[in-house]
Amino acid sequence: MGSSLILGSLPYAIGIVMLGLGLSLTLDDFRRLGRYPKAALVALLCQLVLLPGICFGVVLAFRLPPEPAVGLLLVAASPGGPTANLYSHLFGGNVALNVTLTATNSVLAVLTLPIVVNLSAGYFLPGGAALGLQFGKMVQVFTMVVVPVAIGMLVRAWSPEVARRLNLPVRVLSVVVLAGAIFAVLYAERNNLVGYFVLVGLAVLAFNLVSLLIGYGVPRLAGVDHRAAVAAGFEIGIHNTGLAITVALSPALLNSAQMAIPGAVYGIVMFFTAAGFGYLITRRARSDQSTVTGHRDAPRSRAA
Repeated sequence: MGSSLILGSLPYAIGIVMLGLGLSLTLDDFRRLGRYPKAALVALLCQLVLLPGICFGVVLAFRLPPEPAVGLLLVAASPGGPTANLYSHLFGGNVALNVTLTATNSVLAVLTLPIVVNLSAGYFLPGGAALGLQFGKMVQVFTMVVVPVAIGMLVRAWSPEVARRLNLPVRVLSVVVLAGAIFAVLYAERNNLVGYFVLVGLAVLAFNLVSLLIGYGVPRLAGVDHRAAVAAGFEIGIHNTGLAITVALSPALLNSAQMAIPGAVYGIVMFFTAAGFGYLITRRARSDQSTVTGHRDAPRSRAA
């Protein structure tokens, strides 16, 4: 499907995205897990355990066909993207926690993503065991994800000024890469777009909204503060869909356009839902703060 040049370049393109992540990281970002143990643990459990289970329920509820079902679970297994850090900054989240979660999830995804894909392929697809991500393919995922992150971190450690200069261009290029990956999927399947959007659109929207709510609500129920919960909400609700699309499309990995469709749709939907989610929780936080302030001021007003 599509241009062989586009397909062949996707792993390198996602490598650029992960390089950009590495340029923004230091070892302190991983050590920070010890500074936010509760928030980090709850968010990671939501991301790695709760989210795939919820996605499986959504897939069954919407009765998705086998390939799109595996594709949506592939999105669920993908780590949060750098875009989550931007949204967290815009809406008052704990960006340091976001960076830590993105880094940790990106490394863990090398193990967890193949597990989710293999289990879902085995469940939904005939001969799914042969279509999953076996050891050889896991090495390719490792090369795409962890190696560029490590290179970016080394560049930052050896030459912070070079890392600083590269940071913005690589981030811009990352956005272009994501847009290009989505466009490649949509263009290749242009004759079936309406049918695909009808088929997976509602399931993707439902899963995206539930992801945002789970990401914020579960940490709050666990006693995590508002800013850390905002960070977790965006981290869990915004996925690295470029990675999901690349794994789905690459001939050496899953080689399936239909599995890439949920990632492409999610990559479009999440920008709008995340903005709405950020507005709502920010507004609610301000309202709660005003209520608390009003209660504190009331006795003094009566005393006056």
